[in-house]
Amino acid sequence: MPSIVVIGAQWGDEGKGRVVDTYAEQADLVVRSQGGSNAGHTVFVGEKQFALHLIPTGIIRGKRSVIGNGMVVDPEYLLREMAGLEADGVPVRPHLLISENVTLVTPYHKALDRANEERLGDRKIGTTLQGIGNAYMDKYGRMGIRAIDLLDEPTLRERLRENVEMKNVLLTQVYGAAPLEFEPMLAAFLDYAEQLAPMIADTALLINQALAAGQRVLFEGAQGTMLDVDFGTYPFCTSSNPVAAGACTGAGVSPKLIDRVVGVAKAYTTRVGSGILPTQVDDPTAERMRPIGREYGTTTGRARRIGWLDLVVLRKAALLSAPDSWAITHLDVLDDFDSIPLCTGYRCGGRTLELFPNALYQLADCEPIYEHLPGWRQPTSGAHKLSDLPDNARRYLDRVTELTGTPVSMVLVGPRRDQTIVVGETWG
Repeated sequence: MPSIVVIGAQWGDEGKGRVVDTYAEQADLVVRSQGGSNAGHTVFVGEKQFALHLIPTGIIRGKRSVIGNGMVVDPEYLLREMAGLEADGVPVRPHLLISENVTLVTPYHKALDRANEERLGDRKIGTTLQGIGNAYMDKYGRMGIRAIDLLDEPTLRERLRENVEMKNVLLTQVYGAAPLEFEPMLAAFLDYAEQLAPMIADTALLINQALAAGQRVLFEGAQGTMLDVDFGTYPFCTSSNPVAAGACTGAGVSPKLIDRVVGVAKAYTTRVGSGILPTQVDDPTAERMRPIGREYGTTTGRARRIGWLDLVVLRKAALLSAPDSWAITHLDVLDDFDSIPLCTGYRCGGRTLELFPNALYQLADCEPIYEHLPGWRQPTSGAHKLSDLPDNARRYLDRVTELTGTPVSMVLVGPRRDQTIVVGETWG
């Protein structure tokens, strides 16, 4: 019954796609359990780059891949992503399954997302305008349209009509936006139903059967701990639970069936969108790091803000998900620095914080406490094992382990598959 959950330990964009791709090589089933098309995982196969948003990363290796019930799925976006992968020679339809219980993203979700961000102005959340939050609002308001509704036209017609009528009131009378037409939307969803119906299944049953049969199941997280709707930098967060426990509710499995949790963290910190980033660096340093680390959003293309590695954040991730190990990515981005700051705490009003607070106003007068470690000034991109790394690079990784209490099991030193250092066995 081997199973691994891979989660992001920062604000997303940690390089989870590469880590998942490594574990997926030996997996039987890869399951994505939360988020929507606002997420983006990038994998390089040779010189070919694959950017995935809804489809689990395991599809690149030809693995059975599941879109779990905890996700919200835009059918139009999904079909477009499927077509793009298939055009690049990746078979999707034979391997992809969609949970019957997944909530669908509709045009009115995206229209409301856009209208609300415009209303907020300078206070906007910085969403990807994909309608993700609005779809989750409908899910928990028990108004969502689910994948299983696509299989029954009368149900789909009734639920879609009710929702369009209600959302048009909001669009026109609250936001002053144009209403949406029901009939074209219904026609589009009937077409989605015809194309997606063969892939819609009771995936919770399938996953549990796979675990009972001793198959290797990999749970692929999206976004990151600090974007968790309950424990992240609320309200500048996502609308789902990217912590390890979210894999259980978002896939339909018991916590008892999870064997291992791997937390993914960059060797520094990045963030897209609005919200606090305590260790943010100034533009010259950020511009020096950004092209090496390819620090542009997979989904939005927006330049990511960059900061030094923040162990206050990693301790929060460790508290919430108890990772058995860290996968540290983008170590090569730090190759040319003489000295590398490592944030060990925050100084706030005469006291020290070592764990990220839930009340963001506490951070208003805080400043990071840095420990400066010597750089290594040598390339790491050719390393294949820990002993290949420069001494100071290994000391940097050791210090992360010492200050978080969590060992490092994987180090990524470049975008290619062969630029992965694995400590021990991936599924051992």
